Amino acid sequence: MSDQTLALVLFSLFVAATLAITTWVSRNRHGSAEEFYAGGRLFSPLENGFAIAGDYMSAASFLGISGLIALYGYDGLLYSVGFLVAWLVVLFLVAELVRNCGRFTLADVVAARMRERPVRIAAGTSSVAVSVLYLVAQMVGAGSLVALLLGGTSGAARAWTVIGVGALMVVYVSFGGMRATTWIQIVKAVLLMGGAIVLTVLVLVRFHGDVNALLLTAADRSGHGRAFLGPGLKYGSGWTARLDFISLGLALVLGTGGLPHILCRFFTVPTARAARRSVVWAIALIGGFYLMTIVLGFGAAALVGPESVKASNASGNTAVPLLAKFLGGEGMGGTLLFSFVAAVAFATILAVVAGITLASSASVAHDLYASLRRRRAKQRSEVTVARTAAVGIGVVAIGLGLIAQDLNVAFLVGLAFAVAASANLPVLLYSLFWRGFTTRGAVWSVYGGLVPAVVLVVLSPVVSGSPDSLFPWLDLQYFPLQNPGIVSIPLGFLAGWLGTVTSPDSADDDAYAETEVRSLTGAGAV
Repeated sequence: MSDQTLALVLFSLFVAATLAITTWVSRNRHGSAEEFYAGGRLFSPLENGFAIAGDYMSAASFLGISGLIALYGYDGLLYSVGFLVAWLVVLFLVAELVRNCGRFTLADVVAARMRERPVRIAAGTSSVAVSVLYLVAQMVGAGSLVALLLGGTSGAARAWTVIGVGALMVVYVSFGGMRATTWIQIVKAVLLMGGAIVLTVLVLVRFHGDVNALLLTAADRSGHGRAFLGPGLKYGSGWTARLDFISLGLALVLGTGGLPHILCRFFTVPTARAARRSVVWAIALIGGFYLMTIVLGFGAAALVGPESVKASNASGNTAVPLLAKFLGGEGMGGTLLFSFVAAVAFATILAVVAGITLASSASVAHDLYASLRRRRAKQRSEVTVARTAAVGIGVVAIGLGLIAQDLNVAFLVGLAFAVAASANLPVLLYSLFWRGFTTRGAVWSVYGGLVPAVVLVVLSPVVSGSPDSLFPWLDLQYFPLQNPGIVSIPLGFLAGWLGTVTSPDSADDDAYAETEVRSLTGAGAV
């Protein structure tokens, strides 16, 4: 059996299993908003911890980070560090407080002490923007895998795979809601951890457990010598590259606390204590996984070689599947291991896009739709709108994913983190910790981070002005950095402060006192 056939068989088995889960869940739900958005708040900390890890360990982690390490060594490793350190911010500043104050979305937390309509519209718009950017990264990962499976010969197959992934994510969300999405995440997290453990053990066995030998071999094979193991290969060629590195680090560390699909996870458990314990489980799983991506990245550099990785995919997105094929050896072993890893990567993409789509459709229905209506929407009507929104978001993500096929998925996720850190995190922290924060400050904070982040990306080398851009034939490059975080994140915080101090309305001290007590004690939490 060929690599392609076996991988597609394994992937089909996963799709069949997840569709079965979705069908089972859809028969046992009662159609309420709480059931659709939060799975009835019935998940245990362990289950939710696995689901959070499944949401977070995306194609960017499994494919993109390992690929960047294989191509750039130490500088690629910085992604792993940034993604992991970010969870300390979530654990200490976000998880428990958000669970106590909110109901389904980020806007619930902010609107608890503000005028609801303008705040919900702003936060909902921002959440959808972040989610679409994150979805594009997963679509690009799907296209890269198919190109590898089919030998890179069929552009049409890549396009149809992106369309297929988008269609499946709409089915998961529309029919299964949060409960189906959570169980799909749990299954995927177990498969992904299992695959990463097997590959990591095989790499270390190949070097007899000598990590130093692994690193030196990777450096020798890289063509850069010892420079491969030090900083500067990707982010050290000048002041622009160094600022880009700082900008990326800020986005990765601060962005997680503003990701809509991560914040939604804290509402699926019954109590704030359960939310905190969920994050502890997630940190343990995610920490172990990112340590393994370091081994896999250097293993790909040492055994496959950066040139072979680049020949397969210019951005390095196929380093891990190529490593699996090498480790399995000639014959059935290599075919089986390659096929398993490719199928797990497919499963990763499917599960993550389902979680993101659910979060963004919740923002559209619960925040935008309910706010734009003169009266509050009925719950059943709101859930119907959420299902319809999932279709629209899926179409947009498919279209952008087809355009961005040649960009590294970890890099694309870095952009999503930058927008989340610029627009969502400032308003969330101000709402939780600043007594004087006002409605104008909240709205200005969201748009003051969102608009600069998006505009700077459009004017950056990512979109035009260089051979690696989305549109290399255009030249709209006026902003030199690839990640806007270093500019847009401070602007988000500054806009929130400026809006508050210039607001004609004063803050509601009673509402803040109520929110503070609720966030710290859970009294009155949903």
